[in-house]
Amino acid sequence: MSSETIRVREGEGFDLAAVERYLRDHIDGLPEGDLEVEQFPSGASNLTYLLRIRGAGGENAWEGVLRRPPFGPVPPKAHDMGRESGILRRLSRAYPLAPAPYFFCEDETVIGAPFYVMERRRGVVLDDSFPEGIEPTEELCRGLSRTAVETLAELHAVDWEAAELGDLGRPEGFLRRQVDGWIGRYEKAKTEDMQEVGPLTQWLSENVPESPPATIIHNDFKLNNLILAPDDLTRVEAVLDWEMTTIGDPLFDLGVSLSYWVEPGDPEELKEVLPTVTYTPGFMTRRELMDLYAEKSGRDLSEMHFYLTFAYFKLAVILQQIYARYVKGQTQDERFAAFGERVRNLIVHSHALSQKDGPR
Repeated sequence: MSSETIRVREGEGFDLAAVERYLRDHIDGLPEGDLEVEQFPSGASNLTYLLRIRGAGGENAWEGVLRRPPFGPVPPKAHDMGRESGILRRLSRAYPLAPAPYFFCEDETVIGAPFYVMERRRGVVLDDSFPEGIEPTEELCRGLSRTAVETLAELHAVDWEAAELGDLGRPEGFLRRQVDGWIGRYEKAKTEDMQEVGPLTQWLSENVPESPPATIIHNDFKLNNLILAPDDLTRVEAVLDWEMTTIGDPLFDLGVSLSYWVEPGDPEELKEVLPTVTYTPGFMTRRELMDLYAEKSGRDLSEMHFYLTFAYFKLAVILQQIYARYVKGQTQDERFAAFGERVRNLIVHSHALSQKDGPR
């Protein structure tokens, strides 16, 4: 079993024989051999599996990655496998770091939900620790910081109209819709009343800045959504998790990315929300990341305080939606039991930022 994968979690499996039949009907040239499956354990949204066919000598003859929605009820228009695979089909031609899909299957009789299978990109994913044998030197950490910013800036430079991605979103009024939409989603998913929510959402509603020209945005860009080259962690092999990609405000995308970037001086409550290696000594601060992005993109970042405050609130809402499903018994995944406390910490942090001036 790969160090990146685990055995399929109880209750999250599927009919492997049915998937193999579908694969062989829709992918030309698959080698002989039995199909095996393992699960990528990270992520709390869509479920991701490694598919493998071994050759006669036991070597990996073919690998692919299957993505499907989570089990249980999901919000309308969320976890749209057809949309996600369609994005990758077009984007992979213009932005090679996006893995190309083999096919999309809307026939729910195969595994009980729509799914798609894409090419597998091999490499290292950094979550909350470095791989054994890798020394996180200051040079490496600063190189990783630069790589993350440059990769995002390169995505924002893609000509989305030439890539035929103009149907992904409505750039006009994007940021206002995001603010109103995420406030509404929180209200629908809330499981307790918090005194900070009212003042915070009012501040967000009253301080929406004017957006720069629209770009394609990832909407969940973070370090552990990058597959890094094993022989050089500062080289990106692929960018993952394109389910929320749209056309919109690039600074919104930058703010979302910064909300995942934890610094050594951040409160412990914030570090516990989404563990990451970015508070290892040597990584750039959020302020340094902003300055580098401004240099690479030429964009004005004078309003980043709003974007970062909003990004922490958005992250809180995403976790709250998952936590609400857990509270209602719609998912049994015990990983989500602690999400209520994480939501509270993010709301408190976002509210505190809204009361301050300037980027944090």
